[in-house]
Amino acid sequence: MTAGQRLRVVLNLLNISTAFGVLIALVTRTHLEHGPRGLLLGTGYRPKLPAAGAFTVGNVVIYRGDRAFIDDRPRLLAHEERHSTQYAACLGLPFLPLYAVAALWSLWKTGNPGSRNPFERSAGLEAGGYVELPVLKRFVK
Repeated sequence: MTAGQRLRVVLNLLNISTAFGVLIALVTRTHLEHGPRGLLLGTGYRPKLPAAGAFTVGNVVIYRGDRAFIDDRPRLLAHEERHSTQYAACLGLPFLPLYAVAALWSLWKTGNPGSRNPFERSAGLEAGGYVELPVLKRFVK
């Protein structure tokens, strides 16, 4: 691991976001294993919410698929890893309401929660399975 990745691991441990991600995995009976670059990988997530195929809480990346799904999608893992870094930058769990506001703003502007969401844009829209949509006509003069 790089120094930056080690720092992210420590920060997300201290800000309890990784502990919250582990708790989500335990409560939902999602299998956890060590992944690359200080990440924990959760596979076989079953609950309907969030609707995403993958999501991150602290250093815990949770997938609906199995480990082969993760291994076959290194760009998606890199995208989720960037969200892990965003948790550290946002001091942990404050990331969640900030992300929700950003998703609602993007949904209002484009009809899509990811297209204009600054967190998704900085993590890489395409790598996360998002498309960049234009701003709705009501906002264009």
